[in-house]
Amino acid sequence: MTFVDPVTQGNEYQRMLLSYLGDDDPAEVQQAAAERWHALLGEAGADLRKRPADGEWSIVELLGHAADAELVASGRYRWILAHDRPALMPYDQDLWATSLGHRDTDASELLDLFESLRRANLALWARSTPEQRARVGMHQERGPESYDLTFRLIAGHDRFHLEQAHRTLEQVRAAT
Repeated sequence: MTFVDPVTQGNEYQRMLLSYLGDDDPAEVQQAAAERWHALLGEAGADLRKRPADGEWSIVELLGHAADAELVASGRYRWILAHDRPALMPYDQDLWATSLGHRDTDASELLDLFESLRRANLALWARSTPEQRARVGMHQERGPESYDLTFRLIAGHDRFHLEQAHRTLEQVRAAT
């Protein structure tokens, strides 16, 4: 897997995430993500906090990042729907993961946060109109992003990081 920097390669990053979604329904993909995280946490057991290599995230850190992304997306969705072309702030995912202590956070707490936000965001999506989904915010690194695009990016983001978490578990177990 080639690393794509979401900051310096914004368009490539969008394309990569959208490739993980393909033609699938983004709401269905997002609906399935929490169950997939539950299963992965159960499978990981004692390997939950182990990193596959220095500088790489453990499974619990990946879950923390998914919760952070859902929190950020929650705000972005609402700014886009409520304001005309609002500025959408980027965030430093590594700084958040470290500063918020994801590696030491209880995985069930992170999963509860993710699930609560996800339920609210799926309900918001379900009641949105095509006109609302076409509304645009101005991402400070990637430019214009509609509610529809932002929602689809999060679905691809789910698949990308769940795949990464499965690889992480395989790598951690292969190293022992």
